Amino acid sequence: MGIISNIRGGKPKQTTGDAVVTRLVEQDTVSWIKKPNLRNLYFLLVPAAIGIEITSGFDSQLINALQIVPTWVKYFHNPQGSLKGIIAAAYSLGAILSLPFIPMVDNWVGRRGSILVGSTIMVVGAILQGFSVNVTMYIFARLILGFGIPACIVAGSSLIGELGYPKERPVLTSLFNVSYFVGQLIAAGIVFGTNSIKSNWAWRVPSLLQLAPSLLQIVFVFLLPESPRWLISHDRIEEAEAILVKYHAEGNPESEFVKGEIEQIRATIQLESEAAKKSWMDLLATSGMRRRTLITSMLGLFTQWSGNTLISYFFGDLMSMIGIKDSITKQKLNVGYAAWSLVTGGAVALVVTRFKRRTLYMICTISLLIVYTGWTVAMKYATTAEKAGGHNGAASAASAFFIFAYQPCYNIGFNALTYTYMVEVWPYMERSRGIAVFQLFGRLAGFFTTYVNPVGLSNISWKWLIVYVCWLAYEVVFVWFMFPETANRTLEELAFLFEGEERAHKAAQAVEKVTAVQREDSITIGEKGEKHV
Repeated sequence: MGIISNIRGGKPKQTTGDAVVTRLVEQDTVSWIKKPNLRNLYFLLVPAAIGIEITSGFDSQLINALQIVPTWVKYFHNPQGSLKGIIAAAYSLGAILSLPFIPMVDNWVGRRGSILVGSTIMVVGAILQGFSVNVTMYIFARLILGFGIPACIVAGSSLIGELGYPKERPVLTSLFNVSYFVGQLIAAGIVFGTNSIKSNWAWRVPSLLQLAPSLLQIVFVFLLPESPRWLISHDRIEEAEAILVKYHAEGNPESEFVKGEIEQIRATIQLESEAAKKSWMDLLATSGMRRRTLITSMLGLFTQWSGNTLISYFFGDLMSMIGIKDSITKQKLNVGYAAWSLVTGGAVALVVTRFKRRTLYMICTISLLIVYTGWTVAMKYATTAEKAGGHNGAASAASAFFIFAYQPCYNIGFNALTYTYMVEVWPYMERSRGIAVFQLFGRLAGFFTTYVNPVGLSNISWKWLIVYVCWLAYEVVFVWFMFPETANRTLEELAFLFEGEERAHKAAQAVEKVTAVQREDSITIGEKGEKHV
């Protein structure tokens, strides 16, 4: 029987198939720690997939921190305004250029192959960045780095969601984005350590070390199994079943859960294939797909237009505006902010399964609006005093407080839930394209904001923050009216979230049939006095 949620208060109608597999998951009370195969899988996922966003976090903090390093400033002739903006934005521009190719590569070489391709490109970009001889080469190297990251992000986030056991999937995909802060902290610490070097190696060393996460992915990615859903979509069902039996049933080939999971994946992919033509236009083909595309596009904008790039890329400039001008003090605060981001991001990711998705997104957007409003008022008084040749200690302290208060509010939704939500909203056949759309809008927004932020701060000072306050108010309204609830369902049960009941019922009936046969076999075996499965 289908489950239809007509949720009031502006929430859209949602449809899922009967939660057959979810019920089987709920009956499993054994922790993943006590499952050797699953435990080993999760440990391998850390360097090969979960750590992919370390590169992006490293990048944002690298550009932020290097602007405080005297030798970098001198070597590139103290870039300001639009030049400073394009140096920061080149990473996002490179990502935008690669996005049209991502679904094709992902379908051709699989999730693991996509991670390998993207990581190799980023290694090349990091080497060029570290040995840049002028600002043009530096920008070009950052374009290459950005060109490689989407392949890894799209494939990595999908692979985590598709390999993870349903009970742990939300936490795993949430930790994917938390690795961003690991990269930030590492970069901040490295630049702080090399800041005292008097030569150009003060900035070349951290620039070169941006290749480290990609090297880890290259080494570990083929120790991971391929996505069972990718294998089934390529008619390699036996391989997919072997993977699911090993990791989701600890080697038990008679597992009722795995049989139901395989049938659910197979039936859902078949139904998706019947309705899809495997083109970008599929994303606009039906009202359900159009709703997914709209939500995905807006979420991409929200993750970059919520004011986070202002802090992550121009922390040093913000500190100068409130009277903190010493480079060592800035570096220390920068490292502290990176550590704070990691702690709050990790804490939120570990408790994400206890709350509904919509609840967290509403808390996130409302709290961000409150923080940015308070910060704008504090910045007004702090910068006014600085321009008058004085110093408003209370306003400066309040500004610093709101900057640090911003990160946990952001992490509640836009960090902890981003890829969890995207994997859940998009059905398998369109998941690569869907996450690529998210990346496209996120990178476009990131490119725009990192380019215009220094211009805005330079021209209108604290008033630039008002732009973000207005946008955050829009986010609150959009989330309330448009975001569906996706918690506590398997990916296949969510495949027809916005579609009619018919296809959801077909997938559910296929699972019921397989699990019913499995139960009958178990009863028969038991009656013969043999061991129960």
